[in-house]
Amino acid sequence: MLADYAVRVEQSRGRRYPEPPHPYRNEFQRDRDRVIHARAFRRLEAKTQVFTRRYSDHFRNRLTHTIEVAQIARTIAAQLGLNVDLVEGLALVHDVGHPPFGHAGEKALDVAMRQHGFFFDHNLHALRIVEDFEMRYAAFRGLNLTFEAREGIIKHSHDYSGQQFPELAEYLLDQRPPLEAQLIYVADEIAYNTADLDDGYEAHLLTLGEIRQGVPIFERFYGEVETIYPLAMEKLKFNEALKKMLDRLVGDLIQNTGAQIRQAGIETLEDVRTHPGRLVRLSVEVEEERRQAKEFLYRTMYNSVTLAPEKIEAERVISELFEFWMAKPENLPSSYRDKSKHDPLPRVVCDYIAGMTDNYIYEQYQRYCGGAKQSQTLA
Repeated sequence: MLADYAVRVEQSRGRRYPEPPHPYRNEFQRDRDRVIHARAFRRLEAKTQVFTRRYSDHFRNRLTHTIEVAQIARTIAAQLGLNVDLVEGLALVHDVGHPPFGHAGEKALDVAMRQHGFFFDHNLHALRIVEDFEMRYAAFRGLNLTFEAREGIIKHSHDYSGQQFPELAEYLLDQRPPLEAQLIYVADEIAYNTADLDDGYEAHLLTLGEIRQGVPIFERFYGEVETIYPLAMEKLKFNEALKKMLDRLVGDLIQNTGAQIRQAGIETLEDVRTHPGRLVRLSVEVEEERRQAKEFLYRTMYNSVTLAPEKIEAERVISELFEFWMAKPENLPSSYRDKSKHDPLPRVVCDYIAGMTDNYIYEQYQRYCGGAKQSQTLA
């Protein structure tokens, strides 16, 4: 049963290009399925989340992370009476705009763009993907997603200014996004805060002792697990503690968001849109626990000396390829050369690089920027 403040598919603002209804799938289910069958979604399998393939095939990539976010978001949405179909579609599409090499790649691409008076934003790039780049239908460009899906891509994690981004005016920038979109940002935070502890431990970048000392919420649950399973293997006790940590974050988000909705007197979707702040959030206590875990990850893993060479290499590959195609656009594929006739060349080069997988961009680097420079770091 949907809550009164949930998004109802029958009240959708529709698609940019009208289409006849499907006989057995509603419009948000069709959005979800179009995302799953998109080329940009498939490419997530070969894009870095935190660890490149040098470490292991067992670690999360951008696609497996996305699937985990979708699972967490669906669970929370169902408990809050939100539209699970819309939530699932938004969770699956939320990372399609990310370039290769994870956050290092995003940083490098933004730096390259700013040198030419532009910038890179993965949410805005995701919108360009679903509205223009995907070519699957004869009747229109892009995936022709519903307004609610496109709005969620833009607004799930960031509030854009209508004055700064007039081209996004149709997305109601002066209003809050629906709870279905607000949920994606927090589900994403919960997913990677816990998953990256797991991958960091498996990669031996983080020891159990370091995690217990630096992440109080984990330490509390590990103590409980040791009491229940004193003879279990360390890795299994680690798994149990991490599972309890995940459950606390998810459970608190459900309870606290419900409390925020009741305290604010939210009864309709319009109430959500006009509320002064976002309603989907953790309690003060648990938000502090999540913040401590995130700070620990930045301090010990994301900014670690061990991962630094890979980040430096990723930034070099992207920056050198960017400048190569800026200087020699005739080496771009024909479709991108055609785009450069009516779009700024930096934007065209950025679009091309952002869509690449880790493997493909490295192949292009070897081809165009000299084999003598190639490094085994990303191989």
